[in-house]
Amino acid sequence: MRAGSWSMIVLLAGVIVLLFIYSQPTIEKYGFSFLISSDWNPVAQDFGAAPYIFGTIVTSIIAVILALPLAVGAALFISEYTPRAIGNVLSFIIELLVAIPSVGFGLWGLFVLAPFMRFTVDPFLRDTFGPIPIIGALFQGNTIGQDLLTAGVILAIMILPTILSIAREIIAQVPRLQKEGMLALGATKWEMLRKAVLPYAWGGIVGGAMLGLARAIGETMAVTMVIGNSSRQISASLFTPGYTIASAIANQFTEADSANYFSAIVELGLVLLVVSSAFNILARILVHRINRLPGGASNQ
Repeated sequence: MRAGSWSMIVLLAGVIVLLFIYSQPTIEKYGFSFLISSDWNPVAQDFGAAPYIFGTIVTSIIAVILALPLAVGAALFISEYTPRAIGNVLSFIIELLVAIPSVGFGLWGLFVLAPFMRFTVDPFLRDTFGPIPIIGALFQGNTIGQDLLTAGVILAIMILPTILSIAREIIAQVPRLQKEGMLALGATKWEMLRKAVLPYAWGGIVGGAMLGLARAIGETMAVTMVIGNSSRQISASLFTPGYTIASAIANQFTEADSANYFSAIVELGLVLLVVSSAFNILARILVHRINRLPGGASNQ
């Protein structure tokens, strides 16, 4: 086990070093400004990753905001309210989503979700929240269906099984005496869940959310098919087409016909790998710490 862990660490470090070497030209030319500049003009040999980073952050945040409450609610329902047999069936059905290829989600998003968002959800959000100061800026502009919001919804569906699986596992580790003690003192089922289960499991749930976030950050095909891939400008509106880092790499890697262009694409990959690896590591640390608590899986 230790040998396998070390081999994975060495492999990850080797990939990072290789990407760093190939991205050296743009690192030397642009430095930190590569991450904050919005200029991306291959003809003029100007490269800035800010719009791609912005699109990645926005779609990933939307995904977690939508998926986390659904996953936690479903985990509580399956663990505390349904019979074990039914709960196992429900979990199996939800976790089947993991087996669906990314391109399958992308095709469904392109032909089903995007039109639904364009003609139903987006107009409702624009008419309802558009006039509200500050918040309304998120829901301005034409509704085309292929935009940041649709990409975020697709990602939410894709990361839901990941967060649900971890949340259910962590909730199941809450000591039984802790829950029964609350009920014996006269607490309702909801008070027991709110004051005994969720505080105990929250660290692991956050770890699951971060693991889902890491997947959302790195997701490529499904996002590429629904995000629009047509705007390199940063806009507050969620109805704006855009790019993520992963979709930018997928769309432009074969077009990188100069050394600087290729180096810029590789640096995008380096940024993506470092960020997603960091979230994966932090998530696993959080879940591991929960497992080591009294009543956790490692102590049962």
